[in-house]
Amino acid sequence: MSRTRSGDAAAAAVAAVRLFARCCPFRPAASDELVRSLDALDGDEQVDAETVVRAGYGLCVVLAPAVAAVLFLAGGFPRLAVPPVALAAGLAAAHAVHRAPVLLAAVRRTRAVCAASELVSALVLGMRLRPVPERAVRFAAESTAGPLARSLSGAVTRAATTPESGLDSFAAAWAPWFPALDRAASLVAAAAHAPSDHRERLLDRATAAVDAELRDSAASFARELRAPVTGLYAFGVLLPLALVGVLPAAAAAGVPVTAGAFVAVYDVVLPAALVVAGAKLLLARPVAFPLPSVAATHPGLPSPRRRAVGSVGVGAGSAAVSAALASAVAAPWAAPVVAVGGGVGTAAVVWFRPVKAVRDEVAAVQRGLPDALALVGRRVADGASVETAVEYVSATLTGPVGDAFADAARRRRALGVDVRTAFVGDGGPFAAATGRRLRAAGTLLSVAAREGRPAGAALVSHAERLDELHEHERAARRDLADVTGTLRDTAAVFGPLVGGASVALAARLSAVDAAGAASTAAVTASAGRGGVDSSVAVGAGALPISTLGPAVGVYVLLMAATLTTLAVGVDRGLDRATVGVRVGEALLCATGAFLVGYVAAALVV
Repeated sequence: MSRTRSGDAAAAAVAAVRLFARCCPFRPAASDELVRSLDALDGDEQVDAETVVRAGYGLCVVLAPAVAAVLFLAGGFPRLAVPPVALAAGLAAAHAVHRAPVLLAAVRRTRAVCAASELVSALVLGMRLRPVPERAVRFAAESTAGPLARSLSGAVTRAATTPESGLDSFAAAWAPWFPALDRAASLVAAAAHAPSDHRERLLDRATAAVDAELRDSAASFARELRAPVTGLYAFGVLLPLALVGVLPAAAAAGVPVTAGAFVAVYDVVLPAALVVAGAKLLLARPVAFPLPSVAATHPGLPSPRRRAVGSVGVGAGSAAVSAALASAVAAPWAAPVVAVGGGVGTAAVVWFRPVKAVRDEVAAVQRGLPDALALVGRRVADGASVETAVEYVSATLTGPVGDAFADAARRRRALGVDVRTAFVGDGGPFAAATGRRLRAAGTLLSVAAREGRPAGAALVSHAERLDELHEHERAARRDLADVTGTLRDTAAVFGPLVGGASVALAARLSAVDAAGAASTAAVTASAGRGGVDSSVAVGAGALPISTLGPAVGVYVLLMAATLTTLAVGVDRGLDRATVGVRVGEALLCATGAFLVGYVAAALVV
């Protein structure tokens, strides 16, 4: 079986880690945090913590001399500052390698915790179908997906030869990151020995405990996020861009600003600082409700080759048009920046748009799923079979979920298969390529077909539970809407506008200072006191617009990509397709806003 793209990326990362580890001349010790994080990243190919630490220092050994050589050859950078800058770059890269597994493990745990509601809902549903903890735990492990489900499945396997169900050991393992899961597991276990009327109350309390923890964590994070985002907005975006406009004044005051130092600060240091600050904010996020997962094998996706050809072709055309437009309305220096922003942004949108379109369709089916399951549950509770209820839903409901049930009903009649195969079999509307929530619904319908009438009430309860989950996700997104909206607007519009205007202002001030210096030199020469050395003329130390403009333009593009990624990560997690589309759109908007800001300010000043 061929590996997925994520598996290929993981294999490439492991190979790179092992390669750089060979460049480290010593054997450093690894921290306990790094060991735990690597254990949490349960991939097919693993590396030990010591190898990761050695890889970080090996990268430093390779990168620091390379940076020093580039700075020496490029010129324009103070020679005495080259060694410390190169060493700092190498150590920063080493630290990034050492912290990357910790960050990835935290992101994985955050996304896993968000599935706690679905897992506990499956446990409760299994208990309502048959109040036997072992059967309920196996049902939850089989009907859900993700790290939590895999952890529960492993606990079930380890407890197979013991009188335990595996639920207690599973909950204890996740208690440090999500304490409510331990409480919910205890309530589910207690419900097995309670009378039927008391059992329902215990099961409701189990789901309520998880919901309350998720809701409180999301609301607390939304409140605490405002201050750091405001600081990021002020000191990472507006202040650096505003300082661009006063560079000619700094040069006039005798403050040396070399081209190499300016490019290093604006195109390396500041973007790296934004990335670090954004990573810290994402690492602090307690929960992140992920979007529906869509596998690369989904039949609605075009082939990777077709997507690649389309994105490269359209991106190249957009880059050419953008460069010509920039040269016509602004200046030749703007053409490369605008070409990169327009080309990369368009290519990213074209490449990731099909995945996002399929995911939107899956999300639309998920939104209608509670109504469909409730209708099936009521029909089954009244004595109808699940097959008949599915036919009824397909004829009653409209929209994506009605189409999905109609597709399953047609497959069942035409192929003569059971309910499970009709929904989650190859090519089914709830197949493996459509996400875990739909797969769980297909499994539940197959269980209801086997259990018969007693499963009707459980289906209705699960439908209500899905409605509650959707509402929790909407509430969490509403709490974060102001913060994420500010990040997106700053990245795509306001920051680039300020950057373009600042470049135009700096160019105008440099021109004025140069004209003033030339006039002063002419007056002095006519008075018989000789000329003025251009090296000490007023404004002579200012950076030329051919250097200043591209450097600020690159910073604007990097800022747009970084802040947009942060906004998406805070809102819905680091989903690759969503990040790709949003970053592509942000690059296009930022490129246009930067160009508009420069042209408008040049006309005014």
